[in-house]
Amino acid sequence: MGLTGISKSTVSKLCKDIDERVNAFLDRPLAGDWPYLWLDATYLKQREGGRIVSVAAIIAVAVNTDGRREIVGLHIGPSEAEIFWSTFLKSLVRRGLRGVKLVILDAHEGLKAAIRRVMEASWQRCRVHWMRNALSYVPKAQQNMASVALRQAFIQPDRNGASQTLRHVADQLRGKWPKIGTFIDESETDVLAHMDFPAQHRLKIHSTNPLERLNKEVKRRADVVGIFPNEGSIIGLIGAVLLETNDEWQTQNRYLQIEGMTELTPLVFNAEPTQISTAAA
Repeated sequence: MGLTGISKSTVSKLCKDIDERVNAFLDRPLAGDWPYLWLDATYLKQREGGRIVSVAAIIAVAVNTDGRREIVGLHIGPSEAEIFWSTFLKSLVRRGLRGVKLVILDAHEGLKAAIRRVMEASWQRCRVHWMRNALSYVPKAQQNMASVALRQAFIQPDRNGASQTLRHVADQLRGKWPKIGTFIDESETDVLAHMDFPAQHRLKIHSTNPLERLNKEVKRRADVVGIFPNEGSIIGLIGAVLLETNDEWQTQNRYLQIEGMTELTPLVFNAEPTQISTAAA
């Protein structure tokens, strides 16, 4: 660019401008309803009190009733305890996040409790992670066979069919491998939650895969730094990545079909009372 150098004051001003933009983005008000919310954690290294500790960077992505997705939050913390998740979810609600029907995540007990307490929404256990967990109870030589059998449940047209198929597979497998049968018994409701929602959306709401590419980009940028000096530096860098990505998303087509959104409200509010308490936000 023809520059022979850059002053410290110029660097400081540039960094200040970026921080202001990032903070405005992360704290922006959220308008309208957001039926689907994805949450995932990326772990980074940070210096703290003379030690190097691992911290969780929680990224939240949501889709609104227009079918468009946005990055709606970033939170840094030392653990994934319920109080950590509750604090983050409450901050999203204060900014206007509402109408959440389904939260898609991996199986974190603290987060499950926080969702029930703060949002009263259903939660979908990431199907990809669930499959890995299930297959860990099967000998490696038999995992392909077990995987094919389990996947039959997920191609059924409705929740009842999926549940019956999964129960049948569980009963077949538990004779040789009791632990996988128990695992399916305990997690069936969580991994099939997406089947209660519009068929047009199920391919993208059954797992946290929509966050995988974003997390890879976050890790790529973070690996350049290695160890962050403090929390503010994490928010500055990761927040800038999220801001850049969010801007790109706004130029793309709808993430979910809007036709499915029109089916979503009748689907939820015509449910039985016991279902409403867990599915409506």
